[in-house]
Amino acid sequence: MKLKEFIVPDAIRPDLAATDRNGAIKELVTSLAGAGALPESAVEEVVAALVKREQNGSTGFGKGVAVPHVKHPAIKKMAGTIGRSVAGIDFAALDHQPVYSVVLLLSPENQPQQHLQAMNIIFSNLQKDMFRKFLRGSTTHEAIVELLDEADQGK
Repeated sequence: MKLKEFIVPDAIRPDLAATDRNGAIKELVTSLAGAGALPESAVEEVVAALVKREQNGSTGFGKGVAVPHVKHPAIKKMAGTIGRSVAGIDFAALDHQPVYSVVLLLSPENQPQQHLQAMNIIFSNLQKDMFRKFLRGSTTHEAIVELLDEADQGK
């Protein structure tokens, strides 16, 4: 599986307006809905599920990155997006540092294997210092898409 199989390019936000965790989650889910990845009517419900997931344990795993994710009945096809915060957002990350890159993943409830595969791909890339560095420094939509292409090619 490759990042481009589930990251929706039209939903990528290189400059998040949100300044807090819940706002960033809502902005990214709304962006996915705007790109046609989920029904507009499901936005609030999906945001609530993601926020509840965060309250159970932060998806901010450190190194300036968070990966909010949820399996939800309103999602028919796995979809993800990326948001970048210049100022940083408090995600209650494990290392207590701000989050600058948010990779959000939504999956159908009936596809747990695909969800795990996608999470594995996301984490294997985010473990790479250079990927995180380039993602944080990518100021345009095009730069982020190009980075995903390079990651999928194993560069």
